[in-house]
Amino acid sequence: MSEKQQRLVLSIIDFLNQSIGDGTIREDDKESLEVAVQCIGEAFGVDPTDKAQVDRLSVKPATLPTIFDVYLKTRERIGAASPAASTAAPATPAAPSPADKAAAEKLKQDGNALMSSKQYDKAIEAYTQSIKLDPTNPVYFSNRAAAHSSKNDHFSAIVDADYAIELDPKFVRGYSRLGHAYYSIGDYAGAATAYRKGLELEPTNATMKAGLQNSETRLASDEADDVVSPRAASPSSQPGAGAGAGAGAGAGAGAGGLGNLAEAFRNMGGPGGAGGGMPDLASMMNNPAMMQAAQQMMAGGGLERLMSNPSVADMMNRMSSGGGMPSMQELMADPALRDV
Repeated sequence: MSEKQQRLVLSIIDFLNQSIGDGTIREDDKESLEVAVQCIGEAFGVDPTDKAQVDRLSVKPATLPTIFDVYLKTRERIGAASPAASTAAPATPAAPSPADKAAAEKLKQDGNALMSSKQYDKAIEAYTQSIKLDPTNPVYFSNRAAAHSSKNDHFSAIVDADYAIELDPKFVRGYSRLGHAYYSIGDYAGAATAYRKGLELEPTNATMKAGLQNSETRLASDEADDVVSPRAASPSSQPGAGAGAGAGAGAGAGAGGLGNLAEAFRNMGGPGGAGGGMPDLASMMNNPAMMQAAQQMMAGGGLERLMSNPSVADMMNRMSSGGGMPSMQELMADPALRDV
């Protein structure tokens, strides 16, 4: 299993544990969710109590909700810029006065000094004030991206670096900031793309050359980790994949998605499965069909597709607002989730 997949799983576990601890989840649902967290961790080889593993996989200070927030904001910005979204020309920042430009430049210098003394929060505030006075200068967004990255808030750095490039597509430093931020969150494909674009503008840039080489090396390593052996990929080669467990996972095995899990739930029986709600989660841990379905979902990239599905964001919002966990019947009735 690749490190990128395990990072995603740890972020999910952190989100669920936070929801248990902060009262988001109803008291009646807590025990079931705790068992589910344990199942997820065991299925993907992630132990949130293993400090060494957590230090290696954690994306903090970013969290799953902040990652979704960045994704939604980026999607909104892309949608707003598309011709289908609006026939009006995109709004451009008003040109600053000479006095505002001078003041913004002074604040930028203050921010640079604060960066040198590692006062990153104050540096971010100084760059933010510069941006308010002169929102047309990509340097201020680029510098604030560097400050965010210095705090390990790489998702905010991505937003600022993207905007710097939007202001000036030939601003080389913006691609360098963007590549570094993507690399730091483990998105080596995104990092490589950013570095390549920067090198098209400045082919001799040693920093971006090194960044591209490192990104491509890590990307190749991840792709090698994602290769599934023929035995692991074939449902018929798994223990119990015949008349019993195979009947539960056969229909959706190729997809490696929620269809497998749904079939495993149905075959588990018990009051929960019969009534269309969540089955007895304690029995899930000992059910071979359930574990097989989870492994197939992992191997087929189903978890990553699941977390990029807008319906999952809606479900998370429902849970966060006290709506409780949806039943399995509800989940399987949603084609967007069923066919992930």
